[in-house]
Order: sequence, then structure tokens, then C-alpha cells
Amino acid sequence: MTDAVEELSPAIENLLRTLAPQVLGVLARRSGDFAGAEDAVQDNPRGWLIQTAHRRWTDHVRSEAARRRREETAALREPPPDDSVPAEDDTLTLVFLCCHPALAPASAIALTLRAVGGLTTAEIATAFLVPEATMAQRISRAKQRVKAAGASFRLPPPQERAELLRSVRHVLYLLFNEGYAASSGPALHRVDLSDEAIRLARLLYRAVPDDAETTGLLALMLLTDARRTARTTPDGRLVPLAEQDRTQWDRHRIAEGSALLAEAIARRAVGEYQLQAAIAALHDKAPTAEATDWPQILALYGLLDQMTGNPVVTLNRAVATAMVHGPSEGLSVLESAEAALKGHHHVDVVRAHLLELSGEQDAAAAHYAAAAARATSLPERDHLTKKAAELRSGNRLPQ
Repeated sequence: MTDAVEELSPAIENLLRTLAPQVLGVLARRSGDFAGAEDAVQDNPRGWLIQTAHRRWTDHVRSEAARRRREETAALREPPPDDSVPAEDDTLTLVFLCCHPALAPASAIALTLRAVGGLTTAEIATAFLVPEATMAQRISRAKQRVKAAGASFRLPPPQERAELLRSVRHVLYLLFNEGYAASSGPALHRVDLSDEAIRLARLLYRAVPDDAETTGLLALMLLTDARRTARTTPDGRLVPLAEQDRTQWDRHRIAEGSALLAEAIARRAVGEYQLQAAIAALHDKAPTAEATDWPQILALYGLLDQMTGNPVVTLNRAVATAMVHGPSEGLSVLESAEAALKGHHHVDVVRAHLLELSGEQDAAAAHYAAAAARATSLPERDHLTKKAAELRSGNRLPQ
């Protein structure tokens, strides 16, 4: 009996990601208490799903007559249908509720990642570069503010949606990023998260089809996710972009993403997600790494850096600068982002890469090793450790 349930655990964990927001939506709608409903769903979701699986297993081994009697009894006890519960998925309504105007953007994003995305408090803290205890307090306060504001469980009318779109898009962007490049754990990808982010972005796109940035966000997700299969070896090791087998890239997603990007650009309202999508499209269109249009990518990163002031964008601009003007110029750009990202292992990753391009193998190896020591994703840590070992030995290790 125990073995049968344990074998279901991976499937149960996948179901949890899909079902928990829907369960939360129903509870919040019926109770009118979002904070209490969220606590109930988060309290022991794995336990109640295992219990459900157990009951289903029991049903299969009982006799047909007993099964019919149980169903008849359950039907008599079934509560009357709740006409207030719509047939469609409540998940998008949850996203907007978590982005209530009473919340600061950072709190809204954190709450949505937990309630809708199913991320743990630790994972969200990593995404925000803050301690886990700080993030736990932020999420708790956010739930209480939503409750105090008397928020109702409904999809806001169009005029209210426009005010919340920026936070909603940012939530979906972070959710996708965590799925595409997991911040911790044994796997490089969390496909359930990236697929859920794309699904929600499609829902949002259908809800606001004229919003150029929402269209750009969906395009960015598709153009990026198209490379997912080629990012790892069959045994799960990380494969850098320049070394990927481009025949494995999903051309259907590239085509769909490119069409959406063209649609967004035609509206002449350029935003950060459209710029990122344009960069992703340039990578996707290059038949080889050597054929990549780095000057155009550098120009787009320059615009994106000016628009956002995001130090992570500056890190990427440093790499693009090195590819166009040489590694010493790239290192100069890196200096401008280092203070804002102090302690973040990606600074060491970029510095190591640029030093490697400069031929400074010992210094590059040291920074790869430093980055590996702080990386929480096991595939990334293994890749960085391998890079450091290769440079120290002067030989490229076999794949």
C-alpha cells in the first residue's frame, strides 16, 4: 500500500502545481477570505493530494457493487452547485487579486509567486536577493493587506486591469525565469513553472490583446523556451548557448514568438519585454553561434539598460560589449554593475567568461570556482566547477 502511494509522488507533485491555484480560487471565492484560503492550501498540499490518491487507489480494488453504493451515497451528500463559480480557470483572477493596489509591487509579486506559482518562500527570496525571513514577513503582510482592503474575488474590469498590468507581467516574467533556469535544486529546468507562466501569459494576452508589452512578454517566453531541450545533455548537464545543437530548438515556438514580436513592435510602444524578445529572436535566428548579430544585440541591450537601469541587464550588456569590442571593454562595463550585485554569483560568472576570452586562464578559473561555491542550482554548480577544472588543467574535459 505504501509503495503504491510513493510511486505516485512525482505525479502528485506535478498535479500540485496545476491544481493548487484552482483549489485556492474556489476556496477564496466561497469563503471571501483570500488569506485564510491561501494558508489552508499551503498548509499541507502534498498531504491532501496523497490522501486523495490513496482513496482513488482504494476505489479501484473494491468491488463494483460497493463502488456504486459509495457513489450514490456521495451524490446524496454533494452540496448544491455554486453558480458563482465559473467554469473557466480562476488562476488569472488570482493573479490580479495578488496584485491588488493596496500592495507595493514587490509584495504583490512575492505573493503571486507563492499563491499562483507555487514557489517556496526560499525560492522567492532567492529571486529577490533577500533573506528568507524577510520574504516570509513580506508575504504575510501582503496577505493581511489584501484582507484589510476588502478585496473581492473577481477579475477586475478593463480600466482597473490597466493599472495592475505592470505588476502582473513582472510576476509572470519571474515565474517563467524560475522555471527556465531554476534557482536551486537538482534540475536546470522546472518545466511545470515555465509552462504555467506561458499558459498564464496566453490568458493575459487574450484578456488584453491590444497591450504591446503583454504581447512582447508572451513572445519573449516562447522565443526563450524554444531553446529548452538543447540546454541540457540527456543526463541533465548544462549546455551553454554557444555549444547547443540548434537543430533541437523548437521552430514552431520560434515562429509563433517572432510573429507576436512583430505584432507588438507594430504598435509602436516599445517596452522592456519587447526589447528582450528582440534579443532572444536574434539568438534564435542565428544558424550558428558565430553568425550571431552581436552588434544589434549590443544596441538592444544599450536601450534596455537605459530603460530599466537593471544591473542584471548591465551584466548581459558587458558580455555583448565583449563580443563586439573585445573583453577589456566588456570588463569595463561589468564594473558598473558589480556594486549593485555584490555577492551575486553571476558577477563572477561573467567576469570569469570575459577573463577567459582575454586568455587569463588562472584568473578565470578562480572566478568560475568562486561562482560555483555560491551557485544553488546543481547543474549550474557542476558546469562552473567543470569550467574551473578545465582552465586549471589547460585541457578541455570530455563531454
